[in-house]
Amino acid sequence: MSTLLAKAMNLQDELSKWRRHLHQYPELGFEEFNTSDFIKERLKEFGITEITKMVGTGLMVFLRGKRPGPTVMLRADIDALPIQDEKTVEYASKINNVAHLCGHDAHTAMMLGAVKILKDMEIETGNIQVIFQPAEEGLSGAKKMIEEDVLNIHGVDAAAALHVQPTLPTGEISVCPNSSTANSDRFVIKVIGKGGHAAHPHVTVDSVAVAAELISSIQHIVSRKINPLENAVISIGKISGGSARNVIAPSVSLVGTVRTFKKEVQVNVKEEMERIISGICQAFGADYQFDYERGYPSVDNDEAMITIFKSTAANILGEDKLSVVPPSMGGEDFSYYTKKVPSLFFRLGVRPKNKETMYSHHHPLFDIDETAMPYGTALLSQFALDFLHHKKVLKETVSSK
Repeated sequence: MSTLLAKAMNLQDELSKWRRHLHQYPELGFEEFNTSDFIKERLKEFGITEITKMVGTGLMVFLRGKRPGPTVMLRADIDALPIQDEKTVEYASKINNVAHLCGHDAHTAMMLGAVKILKDMEIETGNIQVIFQPAEEGLSGAKKMIEEDVLNIHGVDAAAALHVQPTLPTGEISVCPNSSTANSDRFVIKVIGKGGHAAHPHVTVDSVAVAAELISSIQHIVSRKINPLENAVISIGKISGGSARNVIAPSVSLVGTVRTFKKEVQVNVKEEMERIISGICQAFGADYQFDYERGYPSVDNDEAMITIFKSTAANILGEDKLSVVPPSMGGEDFSYYTKKVPSLFFRLGVRPKNKETMYSHHHPLFDIDETAMPYGTALLSQFALDFLHHKKVLKETVSSK
């Protein structure tokens, strides 16, 4: 066992304690005031002095090395989801309809552990910047952090983050080269018909019936308008409309998401949606509003960063514990950092080895194997040190030529 992993294993009780506290008191994006205070209290206990508040509830920690050098940034997201926690455990959420069902509580706890270890170890050359970022869940907290100059204040050279993965067993990790996640767009379609009595549909324009045609037809975009060798997903997650069984609704709203990898496919999907919506509404005498918003871009994993991480993974977990996997259609705002600096985004297994399956992210019963957290803490800490060492050796090699 590596020395650094042993240090992380010794933090198991604290990691679980921190994570369970955060799990019981979750907060939504840009509302993480108590969460931020909790993090700050722990940081002060560690003896951290350079703490900067950002975008309201975010925090930036700067760990200076003994000698000047490059700066690597580690990121943890701290916000929760607007979902009811349905677990029957002592640490279940105490906040109605708000819960950490994507693992950000664990991300935060593991990063606190990493800060504690790195502070105690000291850094020989270079610096490590750690951020506790708010509002990852759909509110672009990363983008706001960048706008407040999080990458330029200390001159960040590279960035890294992890995400818990319930399909992977504890003790294993995965990484995806190049595009790791999808472009994550969102849309709202409002079908505007003409309401009336359900007994006299001929004098109305039935927005519910038109919406049903739209839902069916839009799915044909992926199956018949996109090259089968490309990737695209269109999902409608919410339908709103109507007031009573005997009333034809004057309007219906459809809310959904589009996931793609390539920009040309992203553009094509939007154009095809507009064409189908316009055509069907015109055919049935309805009007419409179509609002399409570009969301998170794809996460780009840097090849050189993955090379360093493979060495980190072997050191911490041993050989054959790192899998190279296909990209996910999920969205992640860590992507904004990856567009600015070389970055690494990896997934940490949190499924107990005695279980075949676990509840997925965003499920009301989502949970993790807490014994996985020391691995996350050790991997983040070791990777930051490995990156700084790699840059130092590379600089010395170049300067000697």
